[in-house]
Amino acid sequence: MVSFTPLRVLKNIEFRHLLTGRFFLIIAFRMLATLLGWWVYQLTKDPFSIGLIGLSEVIPAVSCALYAGHVIDMNEKKRLLLICNYAYVVLISLLLIPAFLGHKLHFTGHEITHFIYAVIFFTGICRSFLGPLVPSMIPRIVKQENLPYAVTLNQATFLIASVSGHALGGFLIALITIKWTLVVIVSCMVLSSLFFWTINKQFSENTKKDVKVFESMKEGLAYIYKTKEILGAQMLDMFAVLFGGAVAMIPVFASDILKVGSEGFGLLNAASDIGSMIIIITLSLVPLRKNQGKILLFVATGFGLCIIGFGLSKMYWLSFAFLVLSGMLDGISVVIRGTIVQLKTPEEIRGRVLSVNSIFIMSSNELGQFESGLTAKLMGVVRSVVFGGTMTVLTALFIGATSKKLRKMQY
Repeated sequence: MVSFTPLRVLKNIEFRHLLTGRFFLIIAFRMLATLLGWWVYQLTKDPFSIGLIGLSEVIPAVSCALYAGHVIDMNEKKRLLLICNYAYVVLISLLLIPAFLGHKLHFTGHEITHFIYAVIFFTGICRSFLGPLVPSMIPRIVKQENLPYAVTLNQATFLIASVSGHALGGFLIALITIKWTLVVIVSCMVLSSLFFWTINKQFSENTKKDVKVFESMKEGLAYIYKTKEILGAQMLDMFAVLFGGAVAMIPVFASDILKVGSEGFGLLNAASDIGSMIIIITLSLVPLRKNQGKILLFVATGFGLCIIGFGLSKMYWLSFAFLVLSGMLDGISVVIRGTIVQLKTPEEIRGRVLSVNSIFIMSSNELGQFESGLTAKLMGVVRSVVFGGTMTVLTALFIGATSKKLRKMQY
């Protein structure tokens, strides 16, 4: 293996600016997710309403993802990144209307909730482009031999921002209320764009002229299908997180079961990201060198067991510990999957492959949020979380037993 250090990658100022911009953007996204879950539940007192937030975003995001990959591969990436960034600023700014003027305009709780769903629907379109954009830009900024470390640092940045955003969101809601927390979120999005302006333009390397959209999208899907290591890892992650999306129900646990208020909610919401951050930093110093496929199956099973433990726990710090451990296991999965996708994907179809990759991620996270809300409504919150964790374990065991390629996968 080539010997190199994360410090060498960080000496690249363009890479630092890309990660810094993404850091502030992810902080904004995580604060927003924390705020929306809390806000909607306080408005409706219905756990299913939290699940509908994820459904509102995932439908347009998944629907547009393949087309987004085609656009990314055929166009200049910096311009697309800034367009998506500012589109988010405009859309989230719309939420300031009900936040500041809801009472004066005599909006009901359900009217505000439906307005939130509408705004999040349009952010889903932006997300379909923004999700694969930053990862697709990294290989053009860093050298090929430094790519594994760049991927790990990118994930570390994401997770540090996630921890900060989740925790900060809960604390700010308690300290300065929902409306001023939204102002902070929009400010972070504007700040991120200032770093993106400093990045060099990245023009398309696709040499084909007059490429038909559907043929272009089909090419990305075909590559994923024939690369069994990528397909197997993504299928495992999608179904594991789809059933194990207990994080969506944290507002209910914090408010009604553990009774820790918005401050405890913010820390609980950050717990899994804290675990992921710890493991990502560890893996940047001590990378996984072999048997990554077996490790992936093991951590997926352990993730499901942690979700079961969280669902059954009635003690705040025990619940927090289960979420931290689940985040550590998920962090290992993130590093393995991210490295495989970047190392095995040619530059000219990277946007399309990463867009398909984003479909798996969005399907597992946002549909997992919807699944959690639906099962919570049907069988109760605690039972729904235990059910989801159990299904995650069974899914990991099934894929491990039936996918020989995944079991033997390593890089």
